[in-house]
Amino acid sequence: MSRIGVKPIEIPEGVTVTMDGNTVTVKGPKGELTRELHPDIKVNIGESEITFERPSNHKEHRSLHGTTRSVVNNMVEGVTKGYEKGLELVGVGYRASKSGNKLVLNVGYSHPVEYEPENGVEIDVPSNTKVVVKGIDKELVGATASNIRAVRTPEPYKGKGIRYENEYVRRKEGKTGK
Repeated sequence: MSRIGVKPIEIPEGVTVTMDGNTVTVKGPKGELTRELHPDIKVNIGESEITFERPSNHKEHRSLHGTTRSVVNNMVEGVTKGYEKGLELVGVGYRASKSGNKLVLNVGYSHPVEYEPENGVEIDVPSNTKVVVKGIDKELVGATASNIRAVRTPEPYKGKGIRYENEYVRRKEGKTGK
């Protein structure tokens, strides 16, 4: 049995979960999320919890069982608490600023890089070397943070670049090292 798939999801107060065919919709205080689920996994929505059942012990059904439960749990958590991911800019002269809805990054190129976030994602710049990506969709927040990090990934010699908060960058020794 899937250890994750068997666990029921508690529905907090103020959150409504509805199913329409294979589409699950979660509404909460922060917003609304909709997702298409695999038709083989059966979703049972009760008064205060959601449970998931798989039709067989086939490998595909076993893997979908826990994945489906995690996806719906992330939706419930997103509409109640939300998600955020922090990024740090490391390097001399590296800085970030916000111009309207766009994020403007000065990270060592001859021009500033402008990044416009998708709908449902908000970008904050608390200081000129920190960027915070917020939203209710965990997948979208992670993808946006990854796209911003890809503008200038951290390099291993000086450690310069855009990195996640608390990310460890493994440093290499240069040519002069003995």
